[in-house]
Amino acid sequence: MSHTLEPTSDIQAAVRADYLHLHANPELSMQEHQTAAYIESRLAELGIEHFRCGGTGVVGVLRNGPGPVIAFRADSDGLPIKEATGADYASTAVGQLADGTEVPLMHGCGHDTHVASALGAAAVLARGAAGWSGTVVFIFQPGEETGAGAAAMLADGLWDKAPRPEAVLGQHVFPFAAGSIRLTPESAMALADSLEVTLHGTQAHGSQPQDSIDPIVLGAHIITRLQTITSRELDPRDAAVVTCGSFHAGLKENIIPDRAVFTLNIRTLTEPVREKVLAAVHRIITAEAAASAAPQPRITTLYRFPRLYNDPEQTGNIAAALAAEFGPEQVDLAAPLMGSEDFGALGDAIGVPNVFWMFGGADPTDPSPAGNHSPFFLPEYRGALDTGVRAALAGIRHYVGR
Repeated sequence: MSHTLEPTSDIQAAVRADYLHLHANPELSMQEHQTAAYIESRLAELGIEHFRCGGTGVVGVLRNGPGPVIAFRADSDGLPIKEATGADYASTAVGQLADGTEVPLMHGCGHDTHVASALGAAAVLARGAAGWSGTVVFIFQPGEETGAGAAAMLADGLWDKAPRPEAVLGQHVFPFAAGSIRLTPESAMALADSLEVTLHGTQAHGSQPQDSIDPIVLGAHIITRLQTITSRELDPRDAAVVTCGSFHAGLKENIIPDRAVFTLNIRTLTEPVREKVLAAVHRIITAEAAASAAPQPRITTLYRFPRLYNDPEQTGNIAAALAAEFGPEQVDLAAPLMGSEDFGALGDAIGVPNVFWMFGGADPTDPSPAGNHSPFFLPEYRGALDTGVRAALAGIRHYVGR
């Protein structure tokens, strides 16, 4: 049974209006105050009971008689990116990072699409109560980009306040053709660890290097050596990525500074490989500092993402439901992604299956759509929203449909 929204549907019009509003008004992770208020207003209009959780998280509980309980999650935060799409609804919003730095904002990862699709699915279910029975818990989660949101909602008693589901579902828009779906059984997305490393040296004039301990040279050796973890310490069959994304040191070319700071992002697919890579990172940083006669560096964890593990049996069931909705040729089983998501924490916290899939949001005629986190990322929102709503409904109805 197709859940396609008719072109003149008032629900479809509302979903598109939701998307356009959200796209133009992004907010940073854990600062989604206006976004949360907007979601609450829409749930109230639909007559769906709701409550705040985790600060800027919102939970809607749609009850429709006896039956299974299923949860569906949509994330809501934007990114510190200056939008360059040129769309007439492009974001011009600005926000402040934790250190007070003012930054431009955009929904560069499609979370506006996720929220609008979830609201659309909620509207269809609220209106079509005769076609299903049970309870659907809609989780509008903040802070996915920093890995803080799911943890905040769980710490705030999510599963004490909301009915406990038998599974947690979620989805993410990606730059492949709208109307198509990709999902991965078992390890679907990577664990992630972000570290900040502060190296301590001794400042000296650039002409007197003998009086220094140069943290720039030390950092260069560390960053080069870290690349040997994946090339020489891991089994080639064990996927891992070690990336240095920033390096800051010094103010003038003829002054050797007394410190350098760099950040690392580490991706792995299993807990044993994660532990091995992190141990190697710490060992190399410490050993290179000792080799330079430098003080012990400071290593600070910025954030961690859990593994996203898709329950194989439930993933197979959802794949079949999505294939029935979109056609078997539109649903593919894909390889794991090295990107990360905190979605998996929601089901893991109560020992129930997670199922997460990717849905297409690009114009099928676009040969090279911009990817997530690009300033040019812009789903073809009509097709993306139609796909997102239909996919959400297909997954939810697998459990509660009559």
